[in-house]
Amino acid sequence: MRLLLTNFILTFFIVTSFGQRTNSYDVVVYGATSAGITSAIQSSRMGKSVVLIEPGKRPGGLTTGGLGQTDIGNKYVIGGISREFYQNISKFYKDPKNWKWQNRGDYLDEGQTRTKKGEDAMWTFEPSAALKVYQQMLSDEKVIIVYGERLNRETGVTKKDGRIVSVEMENGSKYFGKMFIDATYEGDLMAAAKVSYSVGRESNNEYGETLNGVQANKINRTLKWTLSRNAHNHNFIDGVDPYVIKGDPNSGLLPYIVEGGKPGIDGHGDKGIQAYCFRMTLTDHPENRIPFKKPDNYKEINYELLFRNYEAAAGPVEEMYTYGDKLVPWINSPMPNRKTDTNNQKGFSTDFIGQNYDYPEAGYEEREKIVRAHRDYQQGLMWTLAYHPRIPQKVRDAVSRWGTCKDEYEEGSDGWQEQLYIREARRMKSDYVMTQKNCERMDVAEDPVGMGAYGMDSHHVQRYVDANGFVQNEGNVEAPVPNPYPISYRSIVPKKDECENLLVPVCLSATHIAFGSIRMEPVFMVLGQSAATAACQAIDQRKAVQDIDYSLLKEKLLKDKQVLEIDVK
Repeated sequence: MRLLLTNFILTFFIVTSFGQRTNSYDVVVYGATSAGITSAIQSSRMGKSVVLIEPGKRPGGLTTGGLGQTDIGNKYVIGGISREFYQNISKFYKDPKNWKWQNRGDYLDEGQTRTKKGEDAMWTFEPSAALKVYQQMLSDEKVIIVYGERLNRETGVTKKDGRIVSVEMENGSKYFGKMFIDATYEGDLMAAAKVSYSVGRESNNEYGETLNGVQANKINRTLKWTLSRNAHNHNFIDGVDPYVIKGDPNSGLLPYIVEGGKPGIDGHGDKGIQAYCFRMTLTDHPENRIPFKKPDNYKEINYELLFRNYEAAAGPVEEMYTYGDKLVPWINSPMPNRKTDTNNQKGFSTDFIGQNYDYPEAGYEEREKIVRAHRDYQQGLMWTLAYHPRIPQKVRDAVSRWGTCKDEYEEGSDGWQEQLYIREARRMKSDYVMTQKNCERMDVAEDPVGMGAYGMDSHHVQRYVDANGFVQNEGNVEAPVPNPYPISYRSIVPKKDECENLLVPVCLSATHIAFGSIRMEPVFMVLGQSAATAACQAIDQRKAVQDIDYSLLKEKLLKDKQVLEIDVK
C-alpha cells in the first residue's frame, strides 16, 4: 500500500507543479481492469518498467465492480496470476476480522462456481475484498498507477513505422512506451491506433457458425434443452401486449421495443450487442442495507411490460414460470457477509435490452449518459419490484427486504457502483479470429496463451413484436462448450501491418458468439498475463509482437503456471 500511496502523491505533485507529464516506460497498460492488473504485475515480475493507466477511480473493473460470483466453466484451466488472485481471496476470508456481518460458518456458497472443501482458492467474494486483494498484489510490485486519466481518442495515439510511440491523455499527460496493452472493456486504445475491429453480430455465413446473428425464430435442435430453459428464464410469458393501449397498434409501442417491432432475419448479422446491466451488490442486513429509492425521473410506463408480464403469469402459468427466487426476476447469488451478486433473469429484469448499441463508439460524454440511463432504469426497476402496487405482494415482500450496501463502493454513496457490466463492445479483427468452431474444438488453435471453458453465453440483444403480435426478447444463447479449448496468441495481437507493438487481451479477435464464452474475468486475467509476457519477450527479442518465438513464449507461460491445454479425452 505504501507504493500505491507514494505513486499517487508523486503523480499529484508532478501534475500540479508542471501541468503536463511526460514519462517513458517499457510497457504502457491502458485500463486497470482485471486483465490490466495482471498485465502490469507480470510486466513488473519480468523486470520491466510499467505504468498502469486507469480512466476511472477504481481498479479491477468488474471483479471489484459487482461480479463476485465468478463465471468460469472449468476452474482447472485458471492458472498463473489469475489463480493467485483467487488463492489470495481464500486467504482473505480465512482471517476472522474480515467477517463483519456474518459468521463464517453461516455462509452458504450456493453460486454456480462453488468452492469445494480443501480447495486452495475461493471463487466468490465481495467487491471490496477483491479491491483489497488487488491493491495488496499491486503494492508488492514496481507498478506506477495513474487514476482518472482518459485517452485522447481523436489525436492521442502517435504511431511511427507501424508502432505506437506514445499515447496522450485528455489532460495532456503523455506516455511513451516500447510496448502497449489495451486492457479496456471498450478497446479504446486499439481503435485509436487504427486497428481493425467489429461491433455487433456477424452473420452465420461469415465464419461458418450456427449460433451467431439474429436468433428470433430458428429452432436449433442441438440446443433444444437450452431453448426450453430460456423460455422461462429470459423471455416473456405468452400473450404480453406490446402496445401503449392494449390491442391498439396505432397507440404506439411501449418503451424499449425495437423500432418497427421486427427482429430481422435469422442468422443475419446486425449492429446489436448483448445487453448491459449493473451486477448489484445487495444485502438484507438491516445495519448495512440502503433501501431501494425511487429515481427522481421515474416513469411508470417504462415498466408497463413488467406489470403485464406478471399479469400474464397469474394463475397456473405462475408455477411454470417459477425459477430461482420464485417470481423475482433476478439471480441472487450469495456472497460473504450477507451480500449478493445479483444478475439478470426472466423476460424483464436488470438487463437494459437494446439500449447500449451506441456505447462502444460513443464519446466519453455520450457514454456517461448511457451509463446514467442504465442506472436510472435499474434503480427504477428495483424500486418498482419492491414497492409498486401492481407488482404481486410476494414479490414486493421478497425484494423490499434487500437493498444496496453501505460499505461497498464509494463512501457515502447510495451503494451503486460506477462500473457498468460491459458484456461486449468492440472486438479486434486480426489474422486469427476465434469462432464457434474453436469453442466446440472443431478448430484447435496451435499457439494457445490461455483457455476458455464457459458456455457460449449471449444475453438478449433486442426486444421485438412476434408474428402473433406479442412482445419477445431476442439474442439469448446459452450453448454448452463440450470441453475447455485453447485461445490463440494471434487473437490477442493485431495484424502486423496495422500495429507491431500492441496487445489486446480483452477486446480480442473473436466473433460475437465466441466472445460470449471467452469474456469471463478469470480468462481476461489469464490473457492479460500472457499479453504482458509476450510484450516483455518482444522487447528482449527486439521484434514485433507478431514475430516473437512462440516456443519461448509457451515455455515462459508454463513456467509461470499458466494452463494452455488439458486432457479432454
